[in-house]
Amino acid sequence: MSSDNKLKNLFDELKKLTTEKRNNNSMNIDVASTSEILKIINEEDKTVPFAIEKELPYIEKTVDLIVHSLKNGGRLLYFGAGTSGRLGVLDAVECPPTFGTQDDLIKGFIAGGKEAMFKAQEGAEDLEENGSLAVDKASVTKKDVVCGIAASTRTPYAIGAVKRGKALGASTVFISCNPRDQFNMKEVDIAICIHVGPEVIMGSTRMKSGTAQKLVLNMLTTASMIKLGKVYENMMIDLQMTNLKLVERSKNIVMTITGVSYDEATNYLQKANGHVKTALVMILVKVNYNEAKQRLEKANGFVRKAINN
Repeated sequence: MSSDNKLKNLFDELKKLTTEKRNNNSMNIDVASTSEILKIINEEDKTVPFAIEKELPYIEKTVDLIVHSLKNGGRLLYFGAGTSGRLGVLDAVECPPTFGTQDDLIKGFIAGGKEAMFKAQEGAEDLEENGSLAVDKASVTKKDVVCGIAASTRTPYAIGAVKRGKALGASTVFISCNPRDQFNMKEVDIAICIHVGPEVIMGSTRMKSGTAQKLVLNMLTTASMIKLGKVYENMMIDLQMTNLKLVERSKNIVMTITGVSYDEATNYLQKANGHVKTALVMILVKVNYNEAKQRLEKANGFVRKAINN
């Protein structure tokens, strides 16, 4: 196929996508006042959670898939380009300090590599081979979950990654922002299709689409971490004390749950080698460090079970 025909096919493909259409509610935004511009954007943003609500059954299936994978030696790997890729990287890098996960358990890959996080590398997304190569470099296995992220559904980098992941036996997920009837990738086990409608500025998918993707990624990892015992009540209890804020947050969590003083929380965290879960069990069950660790191991890391058993 000639390059001209390829471009024409791409044009026709993009023209069909909801994310590439004009938004009737923002047709006069170029002559609106600042206040009116902000109201238009805000009103459109309000529609995003309702679009996500319709996809909750598929998000639930994805969480269960991720939890199964992580429990059995697998990983969650995001692949995307541009805004989608950056959001995947962002979600992945925040999991270790928030939930105490290993650095390689949840990872994000962006078309164009690390440079693309800070400066657009637009051409990097145009080849499926780049996504496929990224999957190979990540040493993907059948234990892993490969998740493509692309507002338009058709980003070659994300598609190539998912296709290669499927060929290697991995579970596959795709997050897009177009209607489900426009999604037709047979290599995808679970499709999350957040139909957010046309953007305020035509084709600017860093807006509603980006917001929708961020919210869904928050749900995927947060729900998965809860299911893996990383949360007690509604507090993160497996965070890493890697900076002063997290050190003080850890003390506050221990104090809130157990009722001990600031100094006592500091002392127990020192005895627990900075591990909040262990400190909690030591205090609540009145046991030493070794027994607290043993209880947590038997409870698969769930503090409630470690306390009650």
